[in-house]
Amino acid sequence: MQSLWMLLACAMFAMMGAFVKVAADLGATLPEIVLFRGVPSVLLLFFWARSTRRTIRPSSWRLHIWRNVSGITSMWLGFYALSHLPLPTATSLNYTAPLFIAGWLLFFGGAQRDPVRVLAVVAGFLGVLGILRPSIEHDQWLAALLGLGAGGMAGIAMMQIRQLGQIGEPEWRTVLLFSVGVCLTGIGGIAIQGWHTSNPLALLALTGLGLAGLVGQLTMTRAFGLGSTLLTAALQYTTIIFAAFIGIVFWNDRLAPLAWAGIALIIGSGLLSIWRTYTESRALQGADAPAVGAPQDAPLSQPTQEVHSS
Repeated sequence: MQSLWMLLACAMFAMMGAFVKVAADLGATLPEIVLFRGVPSVLLLFFWARSTRRTIRPSSWRLHIWRNVSGITSMWLGFYALSHLPLPTATSLNYTAPLFIAGWLLFFGGAQRDPVRVLAVVAGFLGVLGILRPSIEHDQWLAALLGLGAGGMAGIAMMQIRQLGQIGEPEWRTVLLFSVGVCLTGIGGIAIQGWHTSNPLALLALTGLGLAGLVGQLTMTRAFGLGSTLLTAALQYTTIIFAAFIGIVFWNDRLAPLAWAGIALIIGSGLLSIWRTYTESRALQGADAPAVGAPQDAPLSQPTQEVHSS
């Protein structure tokens, strides 16, 4: 049952990405997209917290601020990439966070430079090159680089979420404060650009992305709370598969064979990185330790983000 919850979460995140593209194609601006992503989570979690008499005041404002800066930046960059790139390409770039984390641990974090982790990092970034080289048009390079930046910023957010988990911060409060920050930045962008969306279909797509993101966030949290963290973290990469299917059916996305090979390398290296981090944590702690690699809305029972994807 845990696997089904995670597969549902991945399908919802892929649908959220599709709604982002639809809304952007129908004239919705990036601040409007960001705002609608945060509103459902704020409403649900705020009224739930009030009805159950839970305190919203965080244990550490500093950690939440830094987590929000990295996570919200990742969301803006990722949504921009989703608006301008084929759905499977943008989704794959958004899921490179574990590669950035593994690279950081290798070169700056004091992690053992074992062949498995080195292979994961090298293969992952070869996959990125495989995606970018044949499938990115001249006018899409900015979106591709920003999508890759979204993965890097999500990696930073994941490590900060781990710090919040270590001080005992509940996941619902982290997601609530993150969602409030998302809404505030969306409102700020709308204040600068103005409100542009009047197309009923665009408004429907905006509503859809908010609801899909919320359902994905809740079902992913439930999946991580029910069983093996390793299996759940590994299943998150099915988001890319769902996104590829949606892109083919609705946008006729036909990527070059090298790009598909790059996507496969990103998935494989991400799974390898998750497995390596998990086994090392098990060896050090002798317990079921969390795995690195969930999207930016990940629960704090494991050291990872939202996102993600996001």
